Amino acid sequence: MASSNNETINLDSLSAQQLSQVKKQLDEELEHLTSSFAQLHAAQAKFRDCLRCVQDKNKSPALRENNAILVPLTNSLYVRGSLSSASHVVVDIGTGFYVEKEVKSAAGFYENKVGEVGASIKDLEAIVQAKTNNVRVVEEVLRQKMVSGAQQTPPP
Repeated sequence: MASSNNETINLDSLSAQQLSQVKKQLDEELEHLTSSFAQLHAAQAKFRDCLRCVQDKNKSPALRENNAILVPLTNSLYVRGSLSSASHVVVDIGTGFYVEKEVKSAAGFYENKVGEVGASIKDLEAIVQAKTNNVRVVEEVLRQKMVSGAQQTPPP
């Protein structure tokens, strides 16, 4: 049965083997959280790129004249295209759904997404710091147990 995350454990009462297991579990959680942190940063960067593209659409004189654009197929492959409407863009709202929005509305959508992901990054950063501190505490208690165990064992 899984224990609650809010449960407090006296580390001094655990054996060295149990502390090693706790440390291993914390390391795995920290690795997963760090991976999620990187993924959130990547998502935020993509939303910022989308926001920049939507905002730059009205600034470029070439776009205003002939609506010519480069459409990204992958991160490094683009094809020429043209906008059918200068005042509307198609926005990826997630999970494969696309919605046609006015440029101003699309910019607002991406600004909100950047903000939401930023808040999630901040929350996750606090959790990662707390887990890192927990790992340090467990390592210190484990080190103390190893030193005291080595001092108690007489040499052969």
